Amino acid sequence: MYARPLGPGAQLAPLEPWWAEEFLAHFDRCRAYITPWVGRNFVATDLESAEAVLRGYWDAQALTGAGIHGIRLDGVLVGGVMFASIDAASGVAEVGCWLEPAAEGRGLVTRAVGLLIDWAFRERGLRRVIWHTLSANTRSIATARRLGLTYQEADGSGDEPAEIWSTTPEDWFGRRDAGAEEAADAASDEDRIDALAATFFDAFTNADGREVDLGSLESMFVPGAVVVSHAEPVKVETVEQFLTPRQKLLHGGELVDFREWETSRTTLVSGNVAQRLVRYAKSGVLRGDAYTGSGTKCIQLLRTPAGWQITGITWSDDTSE
Repeated sequence: MYARPLGPGAQLAPLEPWWAEEFLAHFDRCRAYITPWVGRNFVATDLESAEAVLRGYWDAQALTGAGIHGIRLDGVLVGGVMFASIDAASGVAEVGCWLEPAAEGRGLVTRAVGLLIDWAFRERGLRRVIWHTLSANTRSIATARRLGLTYQEADGSGDEPAEIWSTTPEDWFGRRDAGAEEAADAASDEDRIDALAATFFDAFTNADGREVDLGSLESMFVPGAVVVSHAEPVKVETVEQFLTPRQKLLHGGELVDFREWETSRTTLVSGNVAQRLVRYAKSGVLRGDAYTGSGTKCIQLLRTPAGWQITGITWSDDTSE
């Protein structure tokens, strides 16, 4: 069995069927976090289904090479990467990934997927690798960008809007020849802001019984940061004034199955300051009634010794007028 290093204390190795018990325990730790973004067939609920998931990939690997590989951090399974499919006739493979929140921010998925793409082009001789993700999954899209994949098209065939990103051998190895391998390990400013924004929006999710802790977001803001909302009169709040009632709303059962996500974004970085203009959508069940909404956020950021931090947010929900 091989094991490839991914960084300090981290390695990539085959995720074989006899790992089913550990795979299930890992999935139980992050079920609410991962379930919205993966296919239903991937969601293991007991030992039998966990073994079925892994055996399905094991059988596919024997036929086409489309296997599944686990990411271990300090000996603990925290996520993985896989080929969702390999079509030898068309020369196209689809890659995918998942990761526990505690293991994020280390570049593990970026490096692991990079190994799969290298193998697909060098060893398997494929002509295209695609990355299929829901449009609401901003973390996944940020990873596609870090890998240097190119947006290919929108996919509206499912229940939720999705996107397809891709790369070819010419693009992939051209980036590497230009020194992009180091750039993939050291995220650009825009990548870091992507990750910060993804964490911010994701923190408000309480779908599938997930616990919400908005207090964890305070470290994202510089002291004295403000949140301004469009109202009559305009409402200006401190970060604490903004987060406290939303924590109560999301934690007390009044608003459940809530998600909020970016539908489009533009980030402008100039030296040590940046601005991110976001269109967002949201859905949930408020006091027993389902609802959806959308709006615009403008996020101002400053580069600090702690990294990029938010100096202010201006936001406005869309109205029916």
